[in-house]
Amino acid sequence: MQLGTRWAVGEQPPSSLPEVVAYAVSTVEEELVATDVETDGWRWTLTWLEGKPVVELDDGTVIRYNQAEDSATITQPVEPESTDYDEV
Repeated sequence: MQLGTRWAVGEQPPSSLPEVVAYAVSTVEEELVATDVETDGWRWTLTWLEGKPVVELDDGTVIRYNQAEDSATITQPVEPESTDYDEV
């Protein structure tokens, strides 16, 4: 059984993460910096599902590991687009 952990944005991710997942974490963090997103107090949460890491950021971004391909998939939350019917 593997236990998960949490760490702050900008800190070193756990060494138990596959390299491609750690790279995906840094890619997300670089994008947040580039777009001036305020991340004070944001944390990553690592859980292990069926022996594979799943990493989730407080904003809902999820990184999943595909062991067969040694790849990581980043899924970011989608902000709803406003329409003419949205209240002002």
